[in-house]
Amino acid sequence: MKVTDFDYNLPEELIAQHPVEPRDTSRLLLLDKETGEIEHKEHFYDLLDQLNEGDVLVFNDTKVIPARLFGHREGSGGKVEVLLLTPSGENRWECLVKPGKKCPIGQVIVFDERLSCTVIDKTDFGGRIVEFTCTGVFDEVIQDIGEMPLPPYIHEKLEDQDRYQTVYAKEKGSAAAPTAGLHFTPELLKKIQAKGVTLEFVTLHVGLGTFRPVSVETIETHQMHSEFYVVHQDTADRINSAKAQGRRIIAVGTTSVRTLESASTDEGVLEAKSGWTQIFIYPGYIFKLVDALVTNFHLPQSTLLMLISALAGREHCLAAYEEAVKEKYRFFSFGDAMFIR
Repeated sequence: MKVTDFDYNLPEELIAQHPVEPRDTSRLLLLDKETGEIEHKEHFYDLLDQLNEGDVLVFNDTKVIPARLFGHREGSGGKVEVLLLTPSGENRWECLVKPGKKCPIGQVIVFDERLSCTVIDKTDFGGRIVEFTCTGVFDEVIQDIGEMPLPPYIHEKLEDQDRYQTVYAKEKGSAAAPTAGLHFTPELLKKIQAKGVTLEFVTLHVGLGTFRPVSVETIETHQMHSEFYVVHQDTADRINSAKAQGRRIIAVGTTSVRTLESASTDEGVLEAKSGWTQIFIYPGYIFKLVDALVTNFHLPQSTLLMLISALAGREHCLAAYEEAVKEKYRFFSFGDAMFIR
């Protein structure tokens, strides 16, 4: 299957540069995964009418850290930008460093009087492994001096950093937000629960690899980036019970899908586990647990578009995207949403 099979034409003006207010007033496109039938809803909160008593919504409770740090090279004073990607040991992080060529192994980078790091190794993709020296609590210092690492297609400054964070974000560790969850408000979550829908939470720390283009010609040869996930025993028990009762398991976002499918057996039993996943879901994949999906609109030729095409069919998804472009939906992280049911 060719990467170009997942292309579509997107006018640049439809790439959302800022979130709508309130969160749940973005638009919602409904897609029937079996028939391809499309419906339009004016507001995301209309999702409430599409949910049934007994449904299970599974959210990713990862929290985005302000992972973009600005400092200078010790010695020359030259400016450096460090983007934290993944923890790789005590006080160590895998990072992207700019300019990388001027930051060889041994280079010390100073951020302020509390925080500095030393480049100790290189990575396969041109990144760096750095070891931090911190006076104080590392998380608090990062929170104080770091900036949110917005996706490369967002060019406007985000005034409220919390808008690139879900309202239920809890477990620190992501370099990017699980954006399908950005549409939910505390009030909408309460209404959903009041309808008899169960809310469950798993964790997958989103890496910036989610924005990397697929560089191979045929998708079967693409290697996914690794991301760390956690599923707790009580969560697994409740989801398994719901699945056994025939209740719908609805993932909120592609990261929740990847977590659930990574932690499930071939028989569709969710296991309590944690680890690194490189799962790549594309058409032909047989879903073990997930029945439906709340998601945003994804980049052309992206692995995320391939994932939703595995759930609803490539033709159905591309037809829905064509309709969304025609109806001027807003795309990507701060854009509108789709419910694949």
